[in-house]
Amino acid sequence: MSTHFKTVDVNGTAVFYREAGDRSRPTILLLHGFPTSSHMFRDLIPELAGTYHVVAPDLPGFGQTEIKPREQFAYRFDTIAGVIDRFTEIAGLKTFALYIFDYGAPIGLRIAARHPERITAIITQNGNAYLDGISAAFNPMRAYWEEPTDENRNALRTLLTPETTLFQYTHGVADPSLVSPDGWTLDDAYLARPGNDDIQLDLLLDYASNLEAYGIFQAYFRAHQPPLLAVWGRNDPFFVPAGAEAFRRDIPSADVRFFETGHFALETHASEIGATIRQFLGDHVG
Repeated sequence: MSTHFKTVDVNGTAVFYREAGDRSRPTILLLHGFPTSSHMFRDLIPELAGTYHVVAPDLPGFGQTEIKPREQFAYRFDTIAGVIDRFTEIAGLKTFALYIFDYGAPIGLRIAARHPERITAIITQNGNAYLDGISAAFNPMRAYWEEPTDENRNALRTLLTPETTLFQYTHGVADPSLVSPDGWTLDDAYLARPGNDDIQLDLLLDYASNLEAYGIFQAYFRAHQPPLLAVWGRNDPFFVPAGAEAFRRDIPSADVRFFETGHFALETHASEIGATIRQFLGDHVG
């Protein structure tokens, strides 16, 4: 099954995306996180595209999507969600299942809460929506949220280094030799582009708005009971297993599965996660 690489204008921003599968079949929208791009789905897309129509955009500020100067584009989660919301309309995605990971979770869930009628199901892979899931690794960010000083902002620059990217990819992985270096090397190249550091620091500051929105997301879950599958890297240092279990509070039927890996679970378990998603969507979407 071929993957096509496309770009479309969305509110004046050139949004890059990957597309595969038959458009007449149910759609899955894949939303990546920090500091990566739709490249993270390179192994998952072939697992899904034989059965489903799969679309994976690069978020503004990431990957191959146009990076506008901060003076022209507000790098906040609400703004990015608005671009991806409009992207789905331009791309003709009337209904779709959401695959949400990391930053993709608060972006996708904003769209779901605004348009519940469009969402056929949710797959969350270490995509958090509960305070239960936030680990102590967020403490430096909390300090920046509480006091957005230059000192606290600059302290977060360590999150943009190759050492931190490598940690995100390999922490909690039993055999790091299974993790291809291509992913983290590409992410580091994207992070190193001129001006990208301040874009990422703006988003780290605005991440506080996601915790404030958790109540909205949880109200959406309770009201609409979307079929939900959590496929969670158990050893994620950022979003801990309690965050996956918490979905059952608002969606009692939520299917929660843990995999013995870390944050970037697809790097080691794409085939297992793909099979789980196919079974889940086969039961709930068709």
